[in-house]
Amino acid sequence: MSGRRGGHGIRKVPAAEASPAEIATVKWTRKDWGRVPVISWCEQPDPKAAEQAANLARHPAVERHVALMPDCHVGFGMPIGAVIFCPRDILPNAVGVDIGCGMRAVRTSIPVERMTSPLVRAILDDLKRAVPIGEGRSHRGPQKWEGFEEYDAAPPWKTRDAWDLALRSLGTLGGGNHFLELQAGEDGRVWFMIHSGSRNLGLRIAHHYQEVARRLCERRRVGLPDRDLAHLPVDSEEGRQYLRDMEFALRFARENRRRMSERFREAVARHVPEADFEPDLDVHHNYAVLERHFGEAGWVHRKGATAAAAGALGIVPGSMGSPSYIVRGLGHPDSFSSSAHGAGRRMGRMEACRSLSREECDAAMRGIVFDGWRRLPGAGRRRDRPGEYDLEEAPQAYKPIEGVMEAQRDLVEPVVRLRPLGVVKG
Repeated sequence: MSGRRGGHGIRKVPAAEASPAEIATVKWTRKDWGRVPVISWCEQPDPKAAEQAANLARHPAVERHVALMPDCHVGFGMPIGAVIFCPRDILPNAVGVDIGCGMRAVRTSIPVERMTSPLVRAILDDLKRAVPIGEGRSHRGPQKWEGFEEYDAAPPWKTRDAWDLALRSLGTLGGGNHFLELQAGEDGRVWFMIHSGSRNLGLRIAHHYQEVARRLCERRRVGLPDRDLAHLPVDSEEGRQYLRDMEFALRFARENRRRMSERFREAVARHVPEADFEPDLDVHHNYAVLERHFGEAGWVHRKGATAAAAGALGIVPGSMGSPSYIVRGLGHPDSFSSSAHGAGRRMGRMEACRSLSREECDAAMRGIVFDGWRRLPGAGRRRDRPGEYDLEEAPQAYKPIEGVMEAQRDLVEPVVRLRPLGVVKG
């Protein structure tokens, strides 16, 4: 949508002249940022994310336009909550460092009224004993998986230490914003949800190929708006190697979530033996895939964005204190059939620790079972610590999920709203 622009390039559509889809969203287009337009469902991206979007619009490999989702915020090279289309190239930093990060959700037969706070606590405590949780946490020994046996390449990132850690990390949560959550569905059933990715494996692959891409662009004297947006031709040997290893990381990430889902089922069934479980819904939100849009085949990069093809089910989580949604895609062409992947940060991690108080964060989590806020290492003794508690994942650090859902009413339709009952954060 182009037309009148305000000071920030935002066009607000009066109801009298708007189509229903335009009324449903806050969307604007900038055609003067680069070779291709930027179309946004995010009303006001922060300045750094907007600069990154403009860099993508100037990128020689990006075609059609850049799409910003309503949860857009700054990332490495490319904003998180952005989608691009590249006919002949792949950008490692447009996939991200946690390749295959995504969501898994399962609907149970348990009525919501059956799930008391003590029962939630007991299930989550069992789950914590079964799943290694936290940055750097892994199983004591290697895990068996056919994917390890089938991967027979030996790229430079595959050192003995990296491979050993990958073997031990399968079926682990990780840290940061990854989580395990029990939820009350407005359909009257208890659900559980998992957010995790490819762990250290994806990080090593991403860092290796970003450096390969940077060197290749320098050797070919490719002009880039940002060196963090180096790219690889998909028909080059380097491009084929990246795609091979990205696909391996995607398989690892999905298997990682599947194994944690099995542990979740076991923990629930231990306390509610009569529980039944419906088939898992699993989606990636950091990946690239070959798709066809506007009559042309190309590599759609979704970084912090979920596929939302017409009729396809997806998952849009909120913060640890706000609802999540099971959604159905509407296949909007301008989003490359994509949607937001979550609430999206509105505070940086250190900003949250610096500006929020434990009391206000406790209030935001009232009625939800969780383990409280960890004290920051060295709190009270080191001047470089922003605060006393680690509040980087507090609900206030994220955008309101209801606003995100309202802004993407032409991208997805809600199927089930899920209220958090208890959560384990990485």
